[in-house]
Amino acid sequence: MTEAWEAPLREAVAREHDNTVALLQRLVRIPSVNPKFVADPAQNREAEVQDAIEAELRALGFTTERSFPLPNRPNLYGHWAGGQERSLALCGHVDVVPVGDRASWTTDPFGAEIRDGRMYGRGAGDMKAGLAACIAACRAIRGLGLVLDGRLEFHAVVDEEAGGFGAMQAAARQPAPGAVLVAESSGGTIRPSAGGLEWVRVVVRGLNGHSSRRFASIYPGDHPARSSGRSVNAIELGARLLGAVRELETEWGVNRSYPGMPPGMNTISPGVMVAGAGCGPDGMPTILSNPAIVPDTCTIDFDLKFLPHERSADIRREFEACIARFAASDPWLREHPPQVIWDLYGLHFPPVDTPVDHPLSRALRESREAAGLPVTFEGALGVTDAAHYAAHGIKGIVYGALSADAHGPDESVDLASLLEAAQMIAAATVRFCGLRT
Repeated sequence: MTEAWEAPLREAVAREHDNTVALLQRLVRIPSVNPKFVADPAQNREAEVQDAIEAELRALGFTTERSFPLPNRPNLYGHWAGGQERSLALCGHVDVVPVGDRASWTTDPFGAEIRDGRMYGRGAGDMKAGLAACIAACRAIRGLGLVLDGRLEFHAVVDEEAGGFGAMQAAARQPAPGAVLVAESSGGTIRPSAGGLEWVRVVVRGLNGHSSRRFASIYPGDHPARSSGRSVNAIELGARLLGAVRELETEWGVNRSYPGMPPGMNTISPGVMVAGAGCGPDGMPTILSNPAIVPDTCTIDFDLKFLPHERSADIRREFEACIARFAASDPWLREHPPQVIWDLYGLHFPPVDTPVDHPLSRALRESREAAGLPVTFEGALGVTDAAHYAAHGIKGIVYGALSADAHGPDESVDLASLLEAAQMIAAATVRFCGLRT
């Protein structure tokens, strides 16, 4: 059903589109690379991005405040007063990943160049376009004099690209919003679900020895030279462990699924494998430069994704059971089982499983229908800050513009889709929060 305010609201967003594009350019031109990746004050300017956003919010009548989930890295919050029952948070992150090889870019990574209807720059799509779209939506609501019944919050957070510690703090604030719209790029697709993500380390221990006596360990026989100096190569144990984990991955991918998710997205990807001699307190080998030592430590870090309806505790138990079965099949590992280390680097993204008939889902669907736009619901393949809100029971949706090449050279966002995203976020916000009468 089209509401009386709806067409004027879309028109108000469209009238301000040039200002929205100019705002996005200003945000992209402030380098805000996450300092966990590159420590450089010239690039680590998250606070300046927050300054620019705060000026926009205050001009729209938001009450603002800041917190510091990490030293010198501020979260910014804004709110319009309203009731709790229909309260909503609009959320986006201000940090970006490094530019990588500048020679691979055809534009200045922080130039915000516009070409053929797209804006190019690091963070243009991921996700300063989402922040600009949310500000544009709020500007249109305020410009038409619409007064929301539910409280509207604006959460501009840090650190999404390195674990989401900004959103963890934002989601824990009280009173909590009734729902959250995370304006990550989605190309107009409504994304009410996402799988969970764990980083897990498996440390496999062998037995040191000299490489010259490897023959004594791998060939049977009773020759006197084989009577001593035996070793157990942790690299070989680790390689076999990878096969066992791959079998579990295949079992999950073939036998489990979730609507809106491609089959097999629940993967266990080995991302880092390091082997050598010695073992530090973090489970990493301490000697990496002497192949004459038969390695006694092989450390493998996995990126483990699971389905939206699954529980992290259950997935952890299944993974640990797989490692235990593998260890039980090997005489050495039965006595020296691998160590499994969870919460690697503090990273843990709970799954997001918002129903398609949730009020925020309906608000986005009805807003697109009223504008004559197609409606598509899909799960998100990547993790977002919506996960950290889900951990506190706050239902979330990912919805935003159309971007390309996020994290790669020539990252960009389609400016027509930026307009559409702002219009739909504005309409969905009014629908979800309601209007005072």
